[in-house]
Amino acid sequence: MQWAKTLQSAPYNLGNSGLSACPLRHLPVRIEDLELSGASFYGWPLLQTALAAHLKVPENCLVQSTGTSLANHLAMAAVLKPGDDVLIEEPAYELLVTTAGYFRVNIRRFQRPAALGFSIDWESFEEQLTPRTKLVVLTNLHNPSSARLSETDLRRAADLAGRYGARLLVDEVYYDAAFDCTPHTSFGLARNLIVTGSLTKVYGLSGIRCGWILAAPDLAERIWRLNDLFGVIPAHAAERLSALVLQHFDRVAARARGILNPNREVLNRFLESRPDLESTPLVAGTVTFPRLRSGRVEELCDRLRRDYETTVVPGRFFERPEHLRIGIGRDLEETAEGLRRLGRALDDLSA
Repeated sequence: MQWAKTLQSAPYNLGNSGLSACPLRHLPVRIEDLELSGASFYGWPLLQTALAAHLKVPENCLVQSTGTSLANHLAMAAVLKPGDDVLIEEPAYELLVTTAGYFRVNIRRFQRPAALGFSIDWESFEEQLTPRTKLVVLTNLHNPSSARLSETDLRRAADLAGRYGARLLVDEVYYDAAFDCTPHTSFGLARNLIVTGSLTKVYGLSGIRCGWILAAPDLAERIWRLNDLFGVIPAHAAERLSALVLQHFDRVAARARGILNPNREVLNRFLESRPDLESTPLVAGTVTFPRLRSGRVEELCDRLRRDYETTVVPGRFFERPEHLRIGIGRDLEETAEGLRRLGRALDDLSA
C-alpha cells in the first residue's frame, strides 16, 4: 500500500486496479442534496435500504463500511481470536494477509496457480484445513488475476470450510467488473458465507468510501457494534452521495463498461502480440497478471518508470516476483499509450 501511495502514480498509470475517478458532474447532484450531518447511527436508513435493494439482501444482513479494506478488517475482527487458523488464497492481495496477521492468527495458504487459470487447487485447499480453522479468505474476481470463481466453486469452498466449523469470507470488490454477474453478490449461496464489497473500484467512486459486509443477522449486529471502535459515525455527505449513486446506478455502470470493454480489447491484442509475456485473454475485470518469461520484473518496472513514465505493479507484492499486474481502468488513450510504452520497455529488456 505504501508503494501504491508513493510510487504508483505516473503519467501513464497501468498500476491502478480501479477505474479513473468518476467526476461529480457525471451525476445529477445539487448542493441541496447534501447535508453535513444527519440521523446516521448504525447506517443512514435511506442508504441501508438502497444498498439492500441493490444487492437483493435482507437489511439485517447488511453492515455499511468505509470501503472494502475496513470491511475485511471488521469481518476478521468479529470472528477471529489469537491462535486461530486462517486459510488465505495464494497469490493474494497483500492487505488480506497482513490484516489477518494483525489478529495474531496462524496463517495457512491454499494455491490458486497460474497453471489452473488462477482457479482453486482443491487438493491444496483441503490439505490446509485444520480443526482450528475459523476462516477461509478468497477474492472473486481474483486479485491480482481477475479470475472468476463459479457458484459451484464457492459452494464447494463454503462446504469444505463448514465441515470444520469455519466461515468463508469472499472479497467481492471487483465482482461487478464481470458486468454479466447476476445477482450482484454471492451472499446466500451458503449459510457460513461472509461477503465484503464496495462501489469504490469498479465505478471510480473511491472518494465516497461506500462499502459493505454481508453476514448472518447475529454476526452483522456484532460487526455493527465492533465498528463503534473504528468508524463510529460515517461521513454523512458521503452517505448521501452513495444513495444518490444508487438512484442513478445505470449511469455509473454504463460509464464503467464504456471504459473497461474497449480497454480490455486493446489489452488482449497487446498480450497476444507479446511472446515475452505468458498470459491468457482477460475475460472480465480491471487487472491482469501475466508472467515475464525472461528477465527480472523489477528491472522492467524500474526501466518502465524511469524511461517511459509508466507504471505497472511488480508481482512481488502478490507473492509472484516473476509476474506483473496491469490495470486497465484509465481512459482508452492513456491505457493504449501505456501499453505501447510497456512494449518498448519489454523490447529494451530483451535487447
